[in-house]
Amino acid sequence: MSDSKPLAGQTAIVTGASSGIGRAIAEHLGDAGAHVYLTGRTASLMDECKRHIEQQGGKAEVVTADIRDITQVQGLINQAVESTGRLDIMVNNAGLEFPAKIMQGDPENWRTMLETNVLGLLVGCQAAVQAMRTCNAEGHIVNISSVSAQRNNTGVYGATKHAVNVISSSLREELEEDTIRVTNVMPGAIATNFARNFDRDFVNQILKMAGMDIEVQAGEHLPHAVLETLQQKTKQLLGNPNDVAKAVIYAVTQPIEVNIADIVVRPPRAMTLTH
Repeated sequence: MSDSKPLAGQTAIVTGASSGIGRAIAEHLGDAGAHVYLTGRTASLMDECKRHIEQQGGKAEVVTADIRDITQVQGLINQAVESTGRLDIMVNNAGLEFPAKIMQGDPENWRTMLETNVLGLLVGCQAAVQAMRTCNAEGHIVNISSVSAQRNNTGVYGATKHAVNVISSSLREELEEDTIRVTNVMPGAIATNFARNFDRDFVNQILKMAGMDIEVQAGEHLPHAVLETLQQKTKQLLGNPNDVAKAVIYAVTQPIEVNIADIVVRPPRAMTLTH
């Protein structure tokens, strides 16, 4: 293992790796020498990330899966272990938000958030720990939460992220005698496609503030290059996904006797959103 490739020989899984924070984490893990398994629902976007990792001399595999399906989560982990013989890093990043007041919310949207943000993460944690124990790994579980979990009035989405924080703390306590560490990362507002389900007027207003003459429709994904430009033009309000990825790399490259519990990564100015 070299200083330039501190994760050489390790296997990592990143959920929600199609774009944004997940893509950035996957690329940084690959650059650090890990064999990365990217999972999400959009194969073409993950293929771009895979090519980037391979162009930098790394290894990556794309597995299309729906994190809400328990068997698909478990199958993803089994595939990585069967192929490489081990699992060292599990990044539970997949998540989404449907902003709405409780009295105006759609219960099916609540179900999607709960199954993605909580159930999928829980199953990922459990299956990953079992795999890490089997191969005697000095492993790391990284759960991507949100600064929304730091307030008690952030709606159903915030409730799911409160759940992530509780799951992370509970699992960390369970694993104190294991060589597996749990890190909870809470990003603030980051320039990603996370806001694709937000009110269009709000999203278009942010784009106009950045001097970008773009109109987006509900659910539309912005190209990677557009998001990079947006972040550069709104650094005070929107953080860079790479900054979250660097925090993850910091956590997973610490000696196993160092327990990095919680990390908050946010831009200089807080953006208060209606959840």
